[in-house]
This record gives sequence, C-alpha cells and structure tokens, in this order.
Amino acid sequence: MAKVTKLKKGALDISAIKGIINKKAGREVAHSLQDNNPTEVNEWIPTGSRWLDSIVCKGKLAGIPVGKVSEIAGLEATGKSFMAAKIAANAQKMGIDVVYFDSESAIDPSFLERADCDLEKLLYVQAESVEFVLETIEELLATGNKWLFIWDSLALTPSISDIEGDFNPQSSMAVKPRILAKGMSKLIVPIADANATLLVLNQLKTNLGARTPAQAMTTPYVTPGGKALPYSYSLRIWLTARKAKASFIVDDNGYRIGSEVKVKLEKSRFGTAGRTCNFKILWGDDAVGVQDEESWFDAIQISERLKQSGAWFAIVHDDGSETKFQRKQWLEKLQDENFRKTVLTIMDEDVIMKFSNREGNASDFYELDDSPSDE
Repeated sequence: MAKVTKLKKGALDISAIKGIINKKAGREVAHSLQDNNPTEVNEWIPTGSRWLDSIVCKGKLAGIPVGKVSEIAGLEATGKSFMAAKIAANAQKMGIDVVYFDSESAIDPSFLERADCDLEKLLYVQAESVEFVLETIEELLATGNKWLFIWDSLALTPSISDIEGDFNPQSSMAVKPRILAKGMSKLIVPIADANATLLVLNQLKTNLGARTPAQAMTTPYVTPGGKALPYSYSLRIWLTARKAKASFIVDDNGYRIGSEVKVKLEKSRFGTAGRTCNFKILWGDDAVGVQDEESWFDAIQISERLKQSGAWFAIVHDDGSETKFQRKQWLEKLQDENFRKTVLTIMDEDVIMKFSNREGNASDFYELDDSPSDE
C-alpha cells in the first residue's frame, strides 16, 4: 500500500500547489474553477435557429460551444451542410476564422455567399484523409488564431490506408475509428486551450446492430467513426426528417425550395440531452438557411401567454394587453417591435427558463408529436 503523507501545519495552500503543477507541466494546466478556465464555455456561435439555440444549454441562450467539439449528424438531405454554412457565417461575424474541410467536393461558393459567408475570409480545404485533417487542425491551433473548423463530412473522409488500399472493406476494417480515437484524445485539450471550435458533420445510418425491435426503436441510428468518437463531443445535434409528406417547402409554382427537419440533442454536456425542436431550412431559393422566425410560433405553443380561439390567436403582453392575429399573419406581426419583443420574452421564459426550473410538463421539452423517419 502506498504511503500516505499527512499535511502538517503550514502546508502549502491550493494556489501554491497549482504553481507546482504548472511548473511540472511547463505550461498552465492547473486552474481555479472560480476563474476563467478551459472547461468553461464563455462564447457560443449561433446556429441560425433561435429555438435550437434556446435548448442547447440549460438556463441560457446558447448555440455551438466555443472551445469544444460538437457534431451535427443527420439523414440525407436534412440540412447538415446548410446549417454549417450559417454557423460559419455567424462565426465570421464574431471575428472567428473559419476553415472548411470538405471531403465531398460539393460546396457551392454561391451557396456559401447566400448564407452570408465572407468567401475572402473563409479557407476551403479538401479533406484528403482523416490523418490530414487531424494533423492540419493540430498545426493551425499553434498559430494563435481563433478558429472554427468545420469537417464535412467525417463519414466520407477516407484514411490513408483506404486511399492506398483496394476496395475490399475487410482490408482496412476499424482503421478510421482507431485513428479518430487517438486523434481526438490528442486534440481535445489543445482545442480548449486555443479557444477553438471543431464542428464535425456526420451521417446517421440505420442501426443494423439492433437485435430486438425495442432496441431499433430506442436507438434507430448510428454514426460512422467508431464508439470512441462520441465521447469527445460536448454537443451532438441530430437531424431527421419529419414523417409528414408535406414536409417540403415549395414556391408558388410547386418547386421544392426547402425542407422541414426534426432536431434532437442526442448528447449535451449542458444539461439538455434529449430536448427537441423543429424548423424548416431553405436551400433552393435566393435565401439560404433556417426559417428562424417562422419556427418561433411553434416554439411558444407551450406558453399560456399564447391563446387560441378557432383560427385566431392572441399574444398576451407584459401589461396584460393582447394582440390578436391569424397564423398567416405571424411574420407580418413580428415586424411590430412590441409584438416581437413579447414573443422573444415568451421564448426566454417558456423555452429556456421553464425547462431550467423544471416547470410544466417534461413532454413539452423532450418529445414532439411525430417520430423521426428516414422515408
């Protein structure tokens, strides 16, 4: 048994011990949690959806956490790249440099511009291999810039052995998960220390490993990259399709210009795992991104300050007065400063604070009426 040394009178205080540890490490690794430290998230990059930003972190309006690794995974055509483009644009507005690693060679510059990205300040890099992406991130972290790294997508990024080998999957089985497990464990601390952000885009695939119908219902999807990868994520956002056939957004001539998605926080280190919301994403029109304001109406359905009588609704303001409107007038009413202020206050009170205070019915926050579908 190891010998235990008891502290005597006049022993070192915690501040002195912190200095000893930092001297041993050669850099600052010991921190006081009462001061600024790498584990604390002080900044959030807006996702483009205020509803989503409202459910990410318990008790506050948030987004993608700066200094952490996050994942946006989804079924095909559920808006992963579109959300990433909007997050990139919002990061640039915060003075964050963006590197976009693309393994699919499918990003349209005009699409990024329509998402408000500044192409002159956005660095596009072809993701040649998993090793290349990880090594490039490691080198760029040492430059002193404040970075947002977007990896689109991890699922389609090969390893070097994949590139140099044949097409037999057995010849490189589990190589990529092993590389990612080592790479993420190596990069987590440097990302936090540099106050950088890594946003990994991934695919949701049918869970063929589910042995019973019950398992298939509770865990219908898995993501490529191995079991070790999710441990590095502070936030996992999963996008799935709505069951309704009318989930597409169409223009006046019936052409599809967008789609509706259901969002679930598959993992959150901020006290909100399992929370859900839904919104529509435009991808085939001049404007690209989330139909944010349109989704606010659905977000406040749980509030007692939204009343309904037939086809008419009423918003109750702070002074007790009411503004009546019909659903089709929602965007028009939001142009009124007082109406808009009241709606945002209701979202803060009912979507953010009621969950934080555990008020009301939990089903209002965790589940939507319809389940995800890959149809």
